[in-house]
Amino acid sequence: MISLSPKKRLNDKFDKIKEREENKTFKESGNRLVKKMFSNKLTTVGLGIFSIILLACIFAPLLTKYDPLAVDMKSILKPPSSEHILGTDKIGRDIFSRILYGGRLSILIGFGSAMGCAIIGVLLGCYSGYKGGILDAILVRISEVFMSFPQLILVLMLVSIIGQSASNIIIIFIICGWGSVFRMARSQILSIREEEYVQSLKVFGLNDFVICYKHMLPNIIGPVSVNITLSTAMFILEEAALSFLGLGVPLEIATWGNILNASQDLFTLQNNWWMWLPVGIVISLFVMSINFVGDGLRDSTDPTSVE
Repeated sequence: MISLSPKKRLNDKFDKIKEREENKTFKESGNRLVKKMFSNKLTTVGLGIFSIILLACIFAPLLTKYDPLAVDMKSILKPPSSEHILGTDKIGRDIFSRILYGGRLSILIGFGSAMGCAIIGVLLGCYSGYKGGILDAILVRISEVFMSFPQLILVLMLVSIIGQSASNIIIIFIICGWGSVFRMARSQILSIREEEYVQSLKVFGLNDFVICYKHMLPNIIGPVSVNITLSTAMFILEEAALSFLGLGVPLEIATWGNILNASQDLFTLQNNWWMWLPVGIVISLFVMSINFVGDGLRDSTDPTSVE
């Protein structure tokens, strides 16, 4: 057997103690953040509403027997009843099933667009802020070009060029929305670029990508998470607005915006309230819940407010 020297055993023991203390500190920090987040009543309520709506959309086949695209000409404009909980629309489609199945696509578009913007914006913003120079100046100017246009106008223009589909809407939202995430990530990196630990890593000769993405990026996860939640809510509203105008996802596909699109005329608004009121309430509740969760994340990850 090869026996370890007393110095080697001491170093191994020290490493184990250090690793255990780091894990303990990380766990305590995580518990403190979760505790602070859930101490906010609005955040707790928002998380509850968000979970209920999301789970209802995921398990839609268990909650309704109707196909959201099935046309029933014998059940046109039926008010809410035991057979159709939220009534039917102008061609006999069940409103409740359309809200549940439509929520899947609307949430996917909102979350997918927010994640796409975050990935592109954070990757470019971190490296741009860390390196500076010509690359930083070029990326900043490009982001300013996209941010200088009113976003809804730019979205409408791109929709008319690229076409209407769920994947196209996500791509368009990413093209129009990455600039704000880029600016946020860049500003965060600029504020920590001159920290002592970053300068020490440079002295040791670590690769720029390692310093930027392994050691600096984790310090801005909090603001990025908050941005993702708020962007998700914004993109869900934008998808609903586009579909309401008939410029979003094709009308035959169930989304929250397309449900509203079917009730544009004044007669429907006055006499068939079940076609627009339930989905309007669901959109409002879901967007507010995401904003409440985002506020809780912002407060819990803010180092100046963590107790």
